[in-house]
Amino acid sequence: MDLSGPAAARIEQRAFGELSDGRKVSEYTLHAASGLVLRAINYGGIVTALEVPDRNGRQANVVLGLPTLRDYETRNPHMGTIVGRYANRIGDARFVLDGRAVNLEPNEGSHTLHGGPQGFGKRFWDIEPLPLAGDGSAAIALRYTSADGEAGYPGMLQVQVRYTLGPGPEWRIDYEACSDKTTVVNLSHHDYFNLRGHGDVMDHRLLIGASRYCPVDAALIPLGLAPVAGTPFDFRHGLRIGERIREAHEQLQRGRGYDHNFAVDAPRTPGARHFVARLADSASGRAMDIHSTEPGLQFYSGNFLDASLVGSHGALLRQGDGLCLETQHFPDAPNRPEFASTRLAAGEVLKSSTAMRFSTFGVDEDPFEKILAETSQ
Repeated sequence: MDLSGPAAARIEQRAFGELSDGRKVSEYTLHAASGLVLRAINYGGIVTALEVPDRNGRQANVVLGLPTLRDYETRNPHMGTIVGRYANRIGDARFVLDGRAVNLEPNEGSHTLHGGPQGFGKRFWDIEPLPLAGDGSAAIALRYTSADGEAGYPGMLQVQVRYTLGPGPEWRIDYEACSDKTTVVNLSHHDYFNLRGHGDVMDHRLLIGASRYCPVDAALIPLGLAPVAGTPFDFRHGLRIGERIREAHEQLQRGRGYDHNFAVDAPRTPGARHFVARLADSASGRAMDIHSTEPGLQFYSGNFLDASLVGSHGALLRQGDGLCLETQHFPDAPNRPEFASTRLAAGEVLKSSTAMRFSTFGVDEDPFEKILAETSQ
């Protein structure tokens, strides 16, 4: 199927394979007039590729992927997936909601990570190409109904996630969810970015608009909030990823690198996206700005990639070959009343939005100069 529209925007569909239970998986390719190309499948809502031009107009895939559907089904470390019902960790796989204990399915020792052993990244989603808007953008909608009690979470949760590519050089993810019982929800996306398209990301520079982060215990459960000032977690001015990652800091030892939530400083207006972070690669000239309605950002530096997987580009995936920047509410918030609540009342509609906007910069340009000047005013 090829749905073509004005300004070169189009959507294509092809068979991607069959799951072990025989269900057929399709891959949809979104082409935007801006030149961006996104490929996604209806298993886990996985984004298998995101092609972005560099400063010379050359396209490259800037997200890590796996070669086959079977790899995604059996060995995927959340690459490219929709994350839910609860992104990140919930300590001891339990919490109390409105006075009632809720016990979840653990999948990381005694804790729950990314919704449990069968989280949203392992579910079969309905997928639908949306009518082309005529502005050079292309979009698909993914829908999934999570049964009451799935993985231990209360309530039948109806979820819709929309991927929109364009009209400018932007990929936007819009989340919407509603439950028939009061529950907790924290939705995110788990892409491993590499703006160069190959090699590692240690020379990428990252700016995070956050003066506080969540230190973690030995199981990576947050201990509260602490200032980033004077630590390797201070990314407020654009730090090279590899610059301080090997320092003898207890938090870097616990995460084997960066695997921490940052509390975004930008004032939050309900429903409005705010600046979260900028990632830049000087070799390719690609930069990516993240704006989101979410209060937190999990920065994970690909610490557990151990060369046991082959990527879709045919090379072994090693530590630091990609990094994740997951917009979200804070980990373990159901057990931390001082964190922004992830409680979703019965019948209430959750809406969340995150946009990744791509640009390029010259060989002699500082990709952070303008943004630092704006934030210092």
